[in-house]
Amino acid sequence: MANAPNSTDSKFYALLIGVDCYLPNQLYKNLKGCVRDINLVADYLLKTLEIPFEQIFKLTSPNPDTIEAIQTPDILPTYKNIVENFQIITEFAQPQDRVYIHYSGHGGRAATIYLEIKGEGQNDEGIVPMDVGESDGYYLRDVELATLLKRMTDKQLIVTVVLDSCHSGGATRGDCDIRGSESADFATRPEDSAVASRDELIRNWQILSEGNGSSSAWLPHSKDYVLLAACRPTEYAFEYNVNGKERHGALTYWMIDTLASTTSGITYKSLYDRINAKIQSKFPAQMPMLLGEGDRLVFGSDRVSTQYAVTVMQVNENQKQVTLNAGLAQGLSSGTRFAIYPLHTADFSNKQQQLAIIEITEVEGFTSQGKVLEADIGGMIVKGQIEQGAPAVMVSAPVDLVRRVRLFDQKQVGDKEHELPAELAGKQTPVLEAVRQALVDNGWLLELPPNDEREAHYQVAVGRNGEYEICSGMPLKNLRPPLAIDHPDAAVTLVARLVHLAKYQTVQELDNPASELADCIEFELCDANKQPFPSSSNITLENREVVFLRVKNTSSQTLNIAVLDLEPTWAISQIPIKGIPAPFYQLQSREELFIGRIRPRVPEGKGYEQVTETLKLFATRGLADFRWLAVTPLDEEFDKKGNLNQELENLAKEFTQRGEAHSISPVNNLLTAIGSDVDNPPTLNRAMVYEPDPNSEWVVKQIRIAIKR
Repeated sequence: MANAPNSTDSKFYALLIGVDCYLPNQLYKNLKGCVRDINLVADYLLKTLEIPFEQIFKLTSPNPDTIEAIQTPDILPTYKNIVENFQIITEFAQPQDRVYIHYSGHGGRAATIYLEIKGEGQNDEGIVPMDVGESDGYYLRDVELATLLKRMTDKQLIVTVVLDSCHSGGATRGDCDIRGSESADFATRPEDSAVASRDELIRNWQILSEGNGSSSAWLPHSKDYVLLAACRPTEYAFEYNVNGKERHGALTYWMIDTLASTTSGITYKSLYDRINAKIQSKFPAQMPMLLGEGDRLVFGSDRVSTQYAVTVMQVNENQKQVTLNAGLAQGLSSGTRFAIYPLHTADFSNKQQQLAIIEITEVEGFTSQGKVLEADIGGMIVKGQIEQGAPAVMVSAPVDLVRRVRLFDQKQVGDKEHELPAELAGKQTPVLEAVRQALVDNGWLLELPPNDEREAHYQVAVGRNGEYEICSGMPLKNLRPPLAIDHPDAAVTLVARLVHLAKYQTVQELDNPASELADCIEFELCDANKQPFPSSSNITLENREVVFLRVKNTSSQTLNIAVLDLEPTWAISQIPIKGIPAPFYQLQSREELFIGRIRPRVPEGKGYEQVTETLKLFATRGLADFRWLAVTPLDEEFDKKGNLNQELENLAKEFTQRGEAHSISPVNNLLTAIGSDVDNPPTLNRAMVYEPDPNSEWVVKQIRIAIKR
């Protein structure tokens, strides 16, 4: 990546901290790759991005047994020096300047010194300065780090944080070291802080954690900056001899390797995909985390539209076999086909960019293997190298999943609700013929012939006010704006609306009542005092009434959860948990969580008086990313101008009808309804993780509420 995006508009500051050598202590042994990590990052910033030397602040403590120890020493990464350099950068930098913070070293976990916000028996987490071993040694604790970062974002600095360390530690394995302690630190430590007064630290933590001091991550809130962490809270971050040579942190090495091989700006999401694939292939027990603005350009300030996809995790040497990070848990089955795109592709609408077509041949729990298809058997001529981290988009799914549509043009003239004025009755045939043409070869929708007795999912007719009417048993409400039959693009827009409805209703129908996790999750709506409503099946709220969602994991293991809001505008959005826009939240065993404050509301200015809303909880034992499910409000989507005809033509090309029988799970229905739309995907979407077996390891629970103005 040759140039830092927007470098002419703002300055770039970097704080790079690498700790290999620790003063003698009982918990944290010396490492060998942290200072090398920092030098690798510094060289990239200096030589490739040409960041001025004086804008890069390095704090390093080399291991005496490495070559870095004889080089010119940097400032030592003591607690005092780390805090001072945070403060210096915050003072120097001006609004919209970019700040990059990279820490390589041990992650620590110590008995909390903030009992009033975390409670008895809880821990503080943070980075471990080199002088933590002194009798009065300090950690830079999560509560302090949160305030340091808040000061930066309050000043409107554009912040990125990379933490190549563990939250907690473990044992050494082979030629790999784990960047964390063997156990939590229960020693008595100083309670004063060089960052801020105790009152300010506590106040900021409470603000950022929305009043809930408990957190399973280092930082309670990350929507205002990008956080790239080496692993999840319960995992290890490894450093190892890369290619049998110099030791590096896995996260840092693959981050710089990815950036060095890229000639143009990429997003943090694209960077993460390749890092994750590389690390997972070497260390399956380490999964990096990306939180915050994943659609922001690396080291830049611009944000670009991000389209999520399944990721290529491994490719065999002859480029004939590919492993994807989706499997039974995503509802995949043998025969499903994916298009592979080049690394860092952000827009999947250009089919000329496709590198290869693969067909799934073997499906496991959370991965699947596929073979590259030659052109003569439904594939294509392979156009280039398939790389780890490359995106893969579903292009073919079972024909059983198509939604059936019936066009009804037999309404009689009259004044009743199901009849038409004379001037409209004669228009039924031509306007529905336009819909018939728009439906041809569509990937989701199939018109039923008049003599076909199968039940239709949707019936389309002309309404009394000269609009297209969609029925699913009864006329569907809240389809706004009305689609006038005489509008030039009405028929094509109607078909796009039907696709939107199919997505929404498929998510709405998704359930798994036989799951073995059904009794492991408690999910209920609570009032402003966090007390449950008297009846969970008959809840009516006033407009913008404050409520909370209570979730409790009653099982003995961690579950990954997400909550989706199925809105009356036919939108689906994900509710951030603890303010963090992440794919899922790790709910620890026996943990109880209140999500809020939530204010359900009647949409403004659109004629709604009372609406129904559904809050849907998904929980899995496996990794889960639920952003694939997001769709925009229907009225917003169709207010936007665009070439819908071209979009639908592209959709038709993407769907391959196949006659073989399939065992269809609700999740497969869901992926087909949503995942196949490669030309007009939701802003945030990606493979979700479920287990389709009736005794599978995923569960859905939902709450329906009425909201009145």
